[in-house]
Amino acid sequence: MRLSVLDQSPAIAGHQAAEAMGASLALARHCDVLGYNRFWLSEHHNSSSIVGSAPEMLMAAIAATTHHIRIGSAGIMLAHYSALKVAEQFRVLEAIAPGRIDLGVGRAPGSDPVTARALNPHASPGADEFRQQLLDLRDWIEGHRMAPGHPFRAITAQPQGEGSPSLWILGSSNDGAQLAAQLGLPYAFAYFFSDGQGAEQALDLYRSNYQPSERYPHPQATVCVWALACDTEQEAAHQLRTREHWRVRFEQGLPGPLVSPEDAAAYPYTTAELERIAQIRGTAMAGSAGQVAETLRALASRLDLYELVVNTWAYERSVRLNSYSLLAEEFKLSAEGPWKR
Repeated sequence: MRLSVLDQSPAIAGHQAAEAMGASLALARHCDVLGYNRFWLSEHHNSSSIVGSAPEMLMAAIAATTHHIRIGSAGIMLAHYSALKVAEQFRVLEAIAPGRIDLGVGRAPGSDPVTARALNPHASPGADEFRQQLLDLRDWIEGHRMAPGHPFRAITAQPQGEGSPSLWILGSSNDGAQLAAQLGLPYAFAYFFSDGQGAEQALDLYRSNYQPSERYPHPQATVCVWALACDTEQEAAHQLRTREHWRVRFEQGLPGPLVSPEDAAAYPYTTAELERIAQIRGTAMAGSAGQVAETLRALASRLDLYELVVNTWAYERSVRLNSYSLLAEEFKLSAEGPWKR
């Protein structure tokens, strides 16, 4: 089974937000050596918690400093942008790192409504417009000639080359799964958004309705999960306090940078908040390396997946690096393995 990475460049309390970029670069290099298959970067705007606002720029830096791992977006929020501009950006990335670029796109804004309007004041978001954007993007990414009568038929996204990025649709509902199936594209479900609710139904819809395409004759799916592996179960429970604190505050509309486990433990939680933390703790994929690996294997078996994308948050950079190291060892990953998928 393959493992991949979703990095969101989380902000850390007491540190400059810009330091998160350096942490992402270090994590990418680390996972490249360990043998992870992909390194995906999310896009968020106007957030005090997640400062990765321009994945395409960070991808260029990662492409220039890694050797094997695929690099991708998870995802580009297409409603904010011109499909042609996104195609050009990712064809440039493909020229920098041939055969290693994934373009994951989503319809969600990755921000609040006011910020979304600031990003694209002229947008008129809707399912039909997103679908057309996606069709145009696919043609420009893969170098296809657009249909006769299409207003952009004469336009070519540069630079052209032998290869092209792999296009993925991201989602956390049935809509994205159905669209990916109709267009014959790979699909990634954001499992960690809702602790997996809706994952089985979305994947079933995707597979049962899949329309084979020339590039992807068979359905290709994955899910993005949150997981934390530590040397001991006790250490994992301690480090998990950071995410528990963030999640409770986030659900109250009070996002912020990640605090230390000690500060999270000292926080004066209400009874309701403690009950919510117990729920989070009950479903969290956190523990020793063996425990987390067993949980991930069971999930992959239940959902019939050959690859999982793992997202890990921790207050200390070393804890996050160690978690990916421990899982790489458990799954016997190798930097010499096959990744061109």
